[in-house]
Amino acid sequence: MTFNEGARAEAGRVQVQGGGGGGGRGGKIAIGGGAGGIIVLILALLFGGDPGSLLGTSTETSSSSTGLTSVDDCTGTMANTDINCRVALTAESLDDVWDQQLVEQTGTAYVRPAVKLFSGSVSTGCGQASSDVGPFYCPADQTAYFDTSFFQLLVDRFGSSAGPLAQEYVVAHEFGHHIQNQLGDIGRAQADPQGEESGAVRTELQADCYAGVWAHFAATTPNAESGQPFLKPLSKNDIRDALSAASSVGDDRIQQSTTGRVNPEGWTHGSSSQRQAWFVTGYQTGQVSSCDTYSARDLNNPPDLKR
Repeated sequence: MTFNEGARAEAGRVQVQGGGGGGGRGGKIAIGGGAGGIIVLILALLFGGDPGSLLGTSTETSSSSTGLTSVDDCTGTMANTDINCRVALTAESLDDVWDQQLVEQTGTAYVRPAVKLFSGSVSTGCGQASSDVGPFYCPADQTAYFDTSFFQLLVDRFGSSAGPLAQEYVVAHEFGHHIQNQLGDIGRAQADPQGEESGAVRTELQADCYAGVWAHFAATTPNAESGQPFLKPLSKNDIRDALSAASSVGDDRIQQSTTGRVNPEGWTHGSSSQRQAWFVTGYQTGQVSSCDTYSARDLNNPPDLKR
């Protein structure tokens, strides 16, 4: 998915920082779309455990390896080649789409999440986190966190496409968790955190569907300042890139590659085929209502999916 060359970043919209000190212990868990099956167990919060330890984090600090101190000067041209600018402008495209669609489709006014790029480790409202966890969303501080080195890991370790929409899909997925937070659904993951039909899986698949809703509107929703969308129309290759990324972070694929077997009882995000199917559902329909994974009888066959 190619950015329009004239698109420009809004100053201060996305923050860039290096490692952080010890994080606070928020009342909510971090929800992730990364390769580690990242849902921090609610037991840690109930019984005094360290969410950071469950995320595989450390309390050490580290400086940013990107060399960036700001993405305020990013343009569409830069976003077509620079991953940090790509994340920043994707976030702004998501703002434009959800600012319009959320209120029109649900009656809920969109509140923009914070977005932070980090390297090494970062302090969050959900606890201390490291780059090992991949991208994640913290409901406690309504912030989406990204270490952009994760995207190369997707390619090298899990076989994802390196195409732009593969990366933009990940950003859109984390924003999907923010939409769930606004609509009051994100807590369902905490109440039922593991298993093939669990609330956690349904929450992640819904975020994939919301990413598809964004993709449906991304090339036609103009930015208020520039009057043009941030992104050009999707190509068939773009869709293949997104589906490749969705497949690469399926629980079955990750389990097979790391343990040599598939155990649906341990799923937290859904299978590769499920993640692809729900993204496509959102993309085909553009409707929030089509993303009701919680009512779906068969997560393998979204009711509104056109095959």
